[in-house]
Amino acid sequence: MRPIPTAFHIGPLEIHTYGIGLAITFWFAFRYFERRLAARGFPTDWVATMFLWVIAAAIVGARAMHVLSNLGYYSSHPAQIFAIWQGGLSSFGGLILAVPVAIFIAHRRCPELGVLEGLDIVAPVLMAAWAIGRLLGPQMMVAGGGHQTTQWFGMYYEGQEGRRVPVPVIQAIEDFATYLILIFTERRLARREAEHPETPKVPGTVIGLAMIIWGITRGLDEHFLLDDIGHLGSVLVQGASVLLIIGGAIILWSTARRRRQSLDRSPKQAHQV
Repeated sequence: MRPIPTAFHIGPLEIHTYGIGLAITFWFAFRYFERRLAARGFPTDWVATMFLWVIAAAIVGARAMHVLSNLGYYSSHPAQIFAIWQGGLSSFGGLILAVPVAIFIAHRRCPELGVLEGLDIVAPVLMAAWAIGRLLGPQMMVAGGGHQTTQWFGMYYEGQEGRRVPVPVIQAIEDFATYLILIFTERRLARREAEHPETPKVPGTVIGLAMIIWGITRGLDEHFLLDDIGHLGSVLVQGASVLLIIGGAIILWSTARRRRQSLDRSPKQAHQV
């Protein structure tokens, strides 16, 4: 069984399937986010500009984190630092730079959209996009597989010897399952609000849950499927996963606390009226 092709030629031009996959993923995320915003009554004329900045920030951040995690190699091969067509993009690095950029632009262009409400809207978009991106990105890049394996599910990847654990496929399944959980949670909250309109709407549940689930799955994947003992990149990813889980737990706790406080105030306000 041959590896999945990572590039093809159109005349003298070499096209990398990894780049095409990322372009499709970004386009999907843009259209899906725009649709979810419009469904909630928010303007969408600012989304295209924001996404251009977010894409640039995500690529820069993802590449910077990858280079930092493999500084020994890139110190000896500085010309390879900008060779993103060969892969080498860190999801956490992309998030670290892209999320603040997105929040800043959203606040400037759509001030009526709160930070947590915006993150609740975008969380399922990110999970769905990551599920697609795993299959159209790392699955089609050089050295995209995990540990070597002799199991039936092993796949061949260009640049790696023998069958490898198909980590991109596994992560795509994990991310899509997380997406379904978030959509289920979102719809359950919407039904609760419809049945009890007096209940205050407090955002933060969806993004908090997404951070916890994704942090757990990403950290476990890194440890069991990709871990390279002593490798700085692996240590950074697992550390970032722990921070993501803690951050999600804090958001969920804060959201539950604010909801309780709002419920406590509501009866008093109703009594005063």
